[in-house]
Amino acid sequence: MQRRAFLALALPAALAACGADNIWASDDAIRKARYVSPEPPSIGLLTVIGIPRGEGGHSALIINGSQRVIYDPAGSWNHPAIPERHDVLYGITPNFKNFYIDYHARETYWVAEDTIQVPLAVADAAIRSAEQQGATNKSFCAVSTGKVLRRVPGFEGAPTGFSPLNLRRWFLTLPGVVSKKHMDGDPANNHNVLLRQKNGVIEGYGADGRLHAQN
Repeated sequence: MQRRAFLALALPAALAACGADNIWASDDAIRKARYVSPEPPSIGLLTVIGIPRGEGGHSALIINGSQRVIYDPAGSWNHPAIPERHDVLYGITPNFKNFYIDYHARETYWVAEDTIQVPLAVADAAIRSAEQQGATNKSFCAVSTGKVLRRVPGFEGAPTGFSPLNLRRWFLTLPGVVSKKHMDGDPANNHNVLLRQKNGVIEGYGADGRLHAQN
């Protein structure tokens, strides 16, 4: 993947430390951004893992229920088209999902995406649990992610410690997990999306190798 330049809108990413926020988007912004995916309902754990030592840098959830959201506790990614309320990001279209993953995958980190298909009611329970959690303090991403999962039927055994790796190890013991590995520079996982954020415009490299505005 070609080197990304994050201008103006992306906060500096100190992944190992996570970030912190107390953002509260309006009801109208959340309603307008709502995205309903045609994919089956699911709960996915995103784990940012260091290269080459393999340390855990960040935990987040991507939840596909009646709408698709990302729960990004103490995360550092944002965009003006994506309303956020206490670490829950709304309007996660396929492009913005890839945008989020590509932001975290870089020379020093890769992203594990571990997904379980669940009934719609369970996915919606996970969204409600994420919305109830509130803003997360710096470095508590795995703690809060575990707490969100523990309130969801079938995920009550989630650990609530500080280690993203321990949380992922537990998640991988659940039946039906499908895993993907996203690495910077891997053509099989290069989404050809996010490369620049500027004034709210998303640009990405197309098949011709040139930057194009993304809708």
